[in-house]
Amino acid sequence: MVCSAASVVLLVMTLPLVRSPVAQASQPAQSQAGGELGQQLDQKSGEGESVLASVFVQLDLPNQTWPLALSRTLTHPLASASSFPRTLTGLSLTTECNLHSCGQTYCACLSGYQWNTSVCSRHPPCEPAHSHRPCGCLVLGPAEAGSCQLLPPGVPAFCLPAVPGRLSLTSSVQTPGAPLNLTLVKSRETTNLNWVLRHAGSPTPILLQPGTHVSLASSPGQAVLSILNVSHRWAGEYMCCFEAQGFRWELSQVVKVPLQATDVARLPDQLSISCATCPGFQLTCCIPSTHLAYTASWSPREGSKASLVNKPGSRCFVLAVHNCPAADTTYTCELQSPGLTPLRVPISVTVIQDGDTACPEVSSAVAWNVTKAGHVAQPPCPVNRTGTVKRTCGLDGTWEPVHSSCSDPELLALHHRARLLRAGQGWPAGEVPQILAQLSEHVMAMSSPSDLLALLGTISFLAKVVVDARIQLTRRALEALLKTTDKVLDMDTGSLWAPAQAQKPSAGSDFLLAVETLARSLCPQDHPFSFSLHNVQLQTQLLGPAFPADYRASFSTQAPLQACIPRRSLAPLGHNGTNISVTSMLLQKLDHLLPSNYGQGLGDSYATPGLVLSISIMAGGQAFNQGEVIMDFGDTASTPHCVFWDHDLFQGKGGWSDEGCQVQTAHTSPTTRCICRHLTAFSSLMSRNTLPENPTLELLSRVGLGASILALLVCLGVYRLVWRAVVQNQVAYLRHMALLSVVLCLLAADTCFLGAPLLPPGRQSPLCLAAAFLCHFLYLATFFWMLAQALMLAHQLLFVFSQLSKCRVLSLMVVLGYMCPMGFAGAALGLYLPQGQYLGEGACWLNGKGGARYTVVGPVLAIVGVNGLVLAMAVLKLLRPSLSEGPQVEKRHALLGVTKALLILTPIFGLTWGLGLATLLEEVSIVPHYIFTVLNTTQGVFILLFGCLTDKKIREALPKCFCRTQPSNSTISLATYETYIPEHSKGRSEDARWETSLPGSSVSGTE
Repeated sequence: MVCSAASVVLLVMTLPLVRSPVAQASQPAQSQAGGELGQQLDQKSGEGESVLASVFVQLDLPNQTWPLALSRTLTHPLASASSFPRTLTGLSLTTECNLHSCGQTYCACLSGYQWNTSVCSRHPPCEPAHSHRPCGCLVLGPAEAGSCQLLPPGVPAFCLPAVPGRLSLTSSVQTPGAPLNLTLVKSRETTNLNWVLRHAGSPTPILLQPGTHVSLASSPGQAVLSILNVSHRWAGEYMCCFEAQGFRWELSQVVKVPLQATDVARLPDQLSISCATCPGFQLTCCIPSTHLAYTASWSPREGSKASLVNKPGSRCFVLAVHNCPAADTTYTCELQSPGLTPLRVPISVTVIQDGDTACPEVSSAVAWNVTKAGHVAQPPCPVNRTGTVKRTCGLDGTWEPVHSSCSDPELLALHHRARLLRAGQGWPAGEVPQILAQLSEHVMAMSSPSDLLALLGTISFLAKVVVDARIQLTRRALEALLKTTDKVLDMDTGSLWAPAQAQKPSAGSDFLLAVETLARSLCPQDHPFSFSLHNVQLQTQLLGPAFPADYRASFSTQAPLQACIPRRSLAPLGHNGTNISVTSMLLQKLDHLLPSNYGQGLGDSYATPGLVLSISIMAGGQAFNQGEVIMDFGDTASTPHCVFWDHDLFQGKGGWSDEGCQVQTAHTSPTTRCICRHLTAFSSLMSRNTLPENPTLELLSRVGLGASILALLVCLGVYRLVWRAVVQNQVAYLRHMALLSVVLCLLAADTCFLGAPLLPPGRQSPLCLAAAFLCHFLYLATFFWMLAQALMLAHQLLFVFSQLSKCRVLSLMVVLGYMCPMGFAGAALGLYLPQGQYLGEGACWLNGKGGARYTVVGPVLAIVGVNGLVLAMAVLKLLRPSLSEGPQVEKRHALLGVTKALLILTPIFGLTWGLGLATLLEEVSIVPHYIFTVLNTTQGVFILLFGCLTDKKIREALPKCFCRTQPSNSTISLATYETYIPEHSKGRSEDARWETSLPGSSVSGTE
């Protein structure tokens, strides 16, 4: 062993023996490592015999003179009990070392020598590895001394991998889809045998373990590695590493697998081109890295230029066509490798001729070129995305929806890594936590359904790997999983989940099963463990064999959820001192993940729960699904059904089932208590609060909306005729301006709501989204303008002699009537649309299950409440003078005025919407639904009757538009809304005196 300075060198000496040798040759200053490597002299007697001895010798030699010095014969007296001299007759080096700047020494064995297993186990390998041999190079510290040993007898020094076994392979080139068998024939006893695979171009070997594609078998005489259904992903250098005779050995064979047509990536698969707009184009075929040498040729080549582009992990052969062909042409990418059948990949190019129907060029996230009808356009994915994006041009020349599989390359790489890990490539105990940690970092980068499917598939593969390899997760790995799960549950259902479930209907069910499986795989030493996020809560507990009481878990939800497993269900599992781990996990917002599938006997009219409780029991490394569990889901507002999620229902899509579960009725408690006799993911289905579809109500709603729209149009026509006659003063102008705004907003809202069912429903429809937003904004604007009218009336009642500034009041009314509802509607859109909770299922209206509905219900109920208070103030103002001492006729006229005020102001202020509370609270009778539907869909009719035609000024102005008669001009106003008050009661109160002094403004006077 030689270094750049004075070094420790292992010398192999040939010693002639005159008589029986002494015990052991060694240096007093040798290190522990060197002592382990020392060999004893052969103790066979016999004069004149020679033996080999290994000793450490410290040589102080210049860097340039040591080869010459060591080439001379050296004589070295050996210290022994006898005085007989020993002569050094041969000298050879075993180890060569290089001193690095960091102070570490890289030591490699020379030919014919090798590190023993003891040294290998205590020292790290060099980086990079020297010639990829096992323990071919080790890192020794500055104070250490180590040396390579001479190989056992019978081992050729020039052919290290030849013994003590032989690795056989039928053929180095394997047929795709066929099984691969490698057999190690052992001539010595072996231990610690492992199989590894090194792919082409990758310096990192991959451990092979039993999986869906890998099986291992071993017997005293041989060890067999079998690979099922080989493909190019299984090509590479296979190495069998084992220990025998105190050394580590490595035998290798290179396996080559030819490519198939499906392994070749074509961009595009087919091409439709217009020579007038694009005379040139480019075709590409890419192959993955492989041990086989492939060359490519394109045909036809006229007017074209072929080139090679190397990419990470692949090679692409590009054909640049400069001259557009005159007719449809099929270009062929022919891949050839010596000794193999050529692989031909065709790409058809269709030329758009004059008169052909074609889709126009469209520029969006990707560029869609002119494409012939009936063909598919396939531009490349956007930057930093991988996969394909396709769009069909319809037969009528219109573009069909985009089908994209463009994915984040890092997420896709994790998905492939997890898939191969399940197949048998890799070390599950180390790689599963790494992949989970990387998923939690990349989950927010998802922007397409393909990304979501890649992530869900990765988690499902990892769950199967954990079960197959029987590995356990650390706290850090489980936390990474729960963080990823929490973010997945918060994702936009419209843009991500709905398309993903359309491609894979079982995506939600598979995700739930995978999370359940991984969550119960926590290491026993990490119990107890609790973790809480917005959508995920987890509690684990390790119960000893002699646990004293029932298992209980409680979760902090809006209605606290509690679970209990009686001790009698757990006791049979704790035999022979076995510890029992119980994992309870609560998942929220699952209503948009799991399909609304209901098993036999449940029907299909239920509110799908957003709350799912998963309970798992592990004992002795096995999962147990039998056991009684009692759950309390909190308050219920309807008839509950205790159910669990059965992953096997509906051809693997999963569905809710009540088999083995029942509701425990308790008259003294309003909570929903479920008792189930098995363990899985539980929940409580509730009967829908909304009324089932009723054709009569649907017809009444449409007829009412039509009548309302017609009445509002008539109201606008009346205002067009009499506007100048009724807005002769400031108060009348403001009052009629507010009422006119109510009419316009309600007309637009009813029209939009009536026409929304004609639009294609769905979260992907821009027209449906626009209709929902407009309805939301316009209905809110209607109520805010009603609030503006009510506030004007309140101002006139409370501040009798206060003058109103027309400009200021009108500005405040516009802000209140349009800006406030726009703020509510815009905030709801920005807050709930990214979460997929803005639009309801199958309708162009707000989601009735999420928080979006409260942006309508909240403001409307608040405005109805304020308007009700203003109406009460007006009624009290009318009753005050009429209840003074006077004849009965005055009381009768006052009560008549109050009744008329109620009839006028109630529909104008939208107070009939208060009946909506009855439809929310009443779940049995259908009567409130009929009343609410009739009154509120015909609100435009009420506004025409009581807000327009009952106005005395309007009634007097209408005849004037058609004849020249002069109407009577005797009206008395109450603030801004005029109600009849008898003439002889004007002097009975101070209020009547100021009312008669107001300008002649008539708003809703009746007689």
